[in-house]
Amino acid sequence: MEKRITLEYYVLDVFSNTSYKGNPLSVVFTNGILGLDEYQNIAKEFGYSETSFVYYSKAQKTLMVRSFTPTGIEIEGAGHNLLGAVCGALLKKMPIFDEQDENNRFVIMKHSPIKLTVSFDPATQYPIVQMHQKAASIGVEIPTYKIAVALGLKIEDLDSNDFVPTIVKTEVAHTMVPIKNSQILNDCVPDNKLLIEISKEYQFEGFYCFTISNQNEGNIAEARFFNPIIGINEDPATGTAAGPLIGFLTKKKYTQPNKEYKILQGVKLNQPSLIEVMNRENDILVGGSSIITMRGELYL
Repeated sequence: MEKRITLEYYVLDVFSNTSYKGNPLSVVFTNGILGLDEYQNIAKEFGYSETSFVYYSKAQKTLMVRSFTPTGIEIEGAGHNLLGAVCGALLKKMPIFDEQDENNRFVIMKHSPIKLTVSFDPATQYPIVQMHQKAASIGVEIPTYKIAVALGLKIEDLDSNDFVPTIVKTEVAHTMVPIKNSQILNDCVPDNKLLIEISKEYQFEGFYCFTISNQNEGNIAEARFFNPIIGINEDPATGTAAGPLIGFLTKKKYTQPNKEYKILQGVKLNQPSLIEVMNRENDILVGGSSIITMRGELYL
């Protein structure tokens, strides 16, 4: 009988300290680069919004990360796919920063180095990872009526007094969609076909629908994320959208630079996630922690 290759994997709940909350991510530990079909088949088998593959490169002196959706699309950018991959490697006690300068820690996502800041929770010893995204680039505004129809809402359900739907990019371009209140946010039922049409017309990926929260609740905003153009109907935690949102809110003078805020996401899915964000002069920090919920072996 032919001997098959065995790979270890973890399933982590990202942007959460509680199993079965947050955003689930499978992290597969490889011995190097796999074939494209192997990445795609494994990601399809897991079925999570993304699966990350990691190995330590002695040549590059860093952790190498690649991420795929179940539909076979490779994802780039510093989102939950990268946060979970780094947390998984640290929880596995991989020496991913041993050969790096303490003040210049990074991993490579596909081909791009992404800077990180890492600390450990003193009580749980779980890693807390902050990913350094690029400064927010504010793009074009999208007519409110188009977005409202695609989300199954009325024009007045969108908070057009302070904000209008706007494309914002740090790692990936998403549209920030202001919604009047939490009830409307959680009641909306999007039409994926219309969302995909708008994404193609204006050349961006997902829709980050948000409402400003009561300041006493510990989070600046509550959000939902829809990205059907890459096969994600709804995502419980989206780092590549949380970064653009804090950049957008800071640009609108709604939040202050160099101050940490939290964004709550995933409530509708019963997978509440808290994403920590900070807009700085030259970059945006997006961070949080993860917990291992499952581990196992897969075979090639």
